[in-house]
Amino acid sequence: QTRLGVLLCINGTGILNAWMKRTVAPDVSYADLNTMAEEVPIGCEGLSIIPFGNGAERILQNRDIGSSIHGLNFNIHRRNHLLRAAQEGIVYSFRMGIDVMRDMGMNITNIHAGHANMFLSPLFREALACVSNATIDLYNTDGAAGAAKGAGIGAGIYANNDEAFATLEHVSTIEPDTQKQQAYFEAYERWQNCLSKYILIHS
Repeated sequence: QTRLGVLLCINGTGILNAWMKRTVAPDVSYADLNTMAEEVPIGCEGLSIIPFGNGAERILQNRDIGSSIHGLNFNIHRRNHLLRAAQEGIVYSFRMGIDVMRDMGMNITNIHAGHANMFLSPLFREALACVSNATIDLYNTDGAAGAAKGAGIGAGIYANNDEAFATLEHVSTIEPDTQKQQAYFEAYERWQNCLSKYILIHS
C-alpha cells in the first residue's frame, strides 16, 4: 500500500486574508468581504500582494521575505482592491507551488478540497481553477475532519481509505473559466515579476 506522497507547504499564506479582515475590513463578515473583493476586476487594476508574511517560506527555499504590496495607486485603489489582491496573491502562491509539483513530474488536473476556509470564497475558487487550469471538487468537510479520518486509518479503525471516506459528500465542481483565464494568467505573470524583483532585494 502506498503511504508516501508529496506535501505542498505554503506557510500560512491564508493568514493574509484573516489579516485583511482584521485590519482593513473589521466591520464586515467574511461573506461580505468576498462580495466586496468580487467588485474589483481580475488583476486588481495593477495591484499585487506578495502573501509570504508568516515566516520562512518552503517554496522560496526557506527565505523569509515578508509580505508586500506592489503597484498601489492612491487615486485608483480602494480597500476592495486590497481585499481582492490578497486573495489573488494567495492563489498565485498556490499556483507557484503547483508548478513546482508539476516540474517534479506530477500531473495535476484536479484539486480536491473541503468546502471551508479560503474555499468558501467564490472568487478564490474561480481564480485557483483558472490560474492552475485544474478542476476543483469541493466536499462537505474541513481540515479537522480530514485529520481525524487520517488518524482513524492509521489506527486501523477503518479497513481502508474507501471506507473512511465513503460518507464524504460532494458539494460542487468548479471548472476553469476559459473566458477569464487569460486575464488571470497576465495578473499571475505580473505577480511573479513582482516576487522575483522582491526576492532579489532580499538575497
